[in-house]
Amino acid sequence: MKISKTNSLRGEINVPGDKSISHRSIMLGSLAEGDTIITGFLKSADCISTMNAFRAMGIDIEENGETLVVHGKGLNGLSKPEHIIDCGNSGTTTRILSGILSGQKFPTALTGDESIQKRPMKRVIEPLSKLGASIRSVKDNGCAPLEIEPQPLHGADIRINIASAQVKSALLLAGLYADGSVSVTEPSLSRNHTELMLKSFGADISAGTADSPTAIITPGKTLHGQRISVPGDISSAAYFIGAALITPDSEVLVKNVGINPTRAGLIEVFKNMNANITLLDEREAAGEKVADILVKTSELKACTIKGDIIPTLIDELPLIAVVASQAEGTTVIADAEELKVKESNRIDLTVNNLNAMGADASATDDGMIIRGKTPLHHAVINTAKDHRIAMSFAVAALISSDSEPTEILDSECVAISYPEFFDDLASLK
Repeated sequence: MKISKTNSLRGEINVPGDKSISHRSIMLGSLAEGDTIITGFLKSADCISTMNAFRAMGIDIEENGETLVVHGKGLNGLSKPEHIIDCGNSGTTTRILSGILSGQKFPTALTGDESIQKRPMKRVIEPLSKLGASIRSVKDNGCAPLEIEPQPLHGADIRINIASAQVKSALLLAGLYADGSVSVTEPSLSRNHTELMLKSFGADISAGTADSPTAIITPGKTLHGQRISVPGDISSAAYFIGAALITPDSEVLVKNVGINPTRAGLIEVFKNMNANITLLDEREAAGEKVADILVKTSELKACTIKGDIIPTLIDELPLIAVVASQAEGTTVIADAEELKVKESNRIDLTVNNLNAMGADASATDDGMIIRGKTPLHHAVINTAKDHRIAMSFAVAALISSDSEPTEILDSECVAISYPEFFDDLASLK
């Protein structure tokens, strides 16, 4: 994909449904009694991997236009799949499914693409093992493929050393099958979609808070099918927000975006950078906060991003780094080691691509330093097939100082989370 500079961005846009909520709607809908009706589901490669996994375990999922109907079979209604479950590129599918499968009465195996087979799974294997789960890394390298054998699960108090919604969710969903309560304490609060959705389905759960990041689930409750309206994904909205901030003479309204506080650190950071962002029509849908986001071109200033806010914007950090290249002063991103073990090493890729475009950026052990404001020029962008990198540098390409287009290699990787991204971006030019 080649992207050229643009003079402005104008218009309204609806981004696809939230990826995290879409995954969980299939998972909990499958484990519930009765039908779960889902609107706004994100039909991306990752979420389809989750859908296919549950279909392989006997769950009937109907697609009626833009609506999905999951015919749940209850907590003990899954059946043994005929083949190894392929999670594709989805770390969410792999890790959270490990928790659900740990409580089943049949053996299963999980694998994924080349990227998944390099991503760390020990972080979920070890805490699940403390509940009694039997999970083995087939290659004994702490990565997929994974083999899961049926074992009785026990209640326990688990403290995890990284703020990870995937690990927390795996433990909480395994807790549905335990013989007692399972508590999960994080170093800081990660996204809480699982807790909110479990509560709406009828589970006995208490969610953690910023001051006390411990979630507790007690088994014994039946889950009941629900109606779920999936809001727009703030991680997808981020690219249009960032693009409008740094592209001259721009005004963009991004509609129906989930602004769950455990996900919306991006808004706080951009406002700290003097961004002209207004939240309109704030409301609540199925326990999730939603708003329309109005963004205008802004004179940005640098800031420091670290600590407890990092888990609330971890996926948006490459985009934030691109925006920071257009802010006056030095922006420091720290406490973000997790970026090294995403679909790619996002620290190195972000810095290398920024510098290739003329920015002044450097990598640190746990983040990046970006010195602005610098003009960017066209370049060939190495994405390493990472969707977040591809979309972030598509934004950077919009403000190129020359007339040559920027080439985004392996741009089809955006299908992992946002198949229509390039079309939607073009609609605002």
